[in-house]
Amino acid sequence: MKFPAPTSATEATPSLKRRFGSMMYESMLLFGIVFVSALIFSTLLQQRNALYLRHGQQAWLFLVVTVYFVWCWSHGGQTLAMKTWRLQLKNKDGSALKMPKALLRTLLAWSWFLPGLALAWALGAHTWMLIWIPIANFVLWSLTIYLDPHRQFLHDRIAGTKITDMDVIAPRKGGKRRWYD
Repeated sequence: MKFPAPTSATEATPSLKRRFGSMMYESMLLFGIVFVSALIFSTLLQQRNALYLRHGQQAWLFLVVTVYFVWCWSHGGQTLAMKTWRLQLKNKDGSALKMPKALLRTLLAWSWFLPGLALAWALGAHTWMLIWIPIANFVLWSLTIYLDPHRQFLHDRIAGTKITDMDVIAPRKGGKRRWYD
């Protein structure tokens, strides 16, 4: 998939620092969503032990997180964290995402974690290797922006989406740069 050359300021890509900041904020918000969803699951199904219905709960939480991202990205192209960090997800042609494309990107975004976790499991990793293998996967996946001339992640290229910088499209009042720029 080849992205056309940027033709205007509306196609500016945010820095890696801003995207990671948004991801960290998103993870804090997701903690609350997952906590409440797990509480609802446990209460409704009277889960008394963490191992009881464990796989059902994991499937439920996967569904909740998927619905959260698909809904946010197909209704405005922004999650709450992306609104705060002034980032927006669009199709590569600049149009708004529809639900199927948002679902594809959500599933592809699991590539940040799943290959590393699967490799750790396949190798029978213990202790620190359970941490280092997924971290290496995360770092390698984040470096995929350097394979793209527009600095988009690999899952964005595959899905045909792009993250844009809203500060370039509609600058903040006063036009001051932020610490994360």
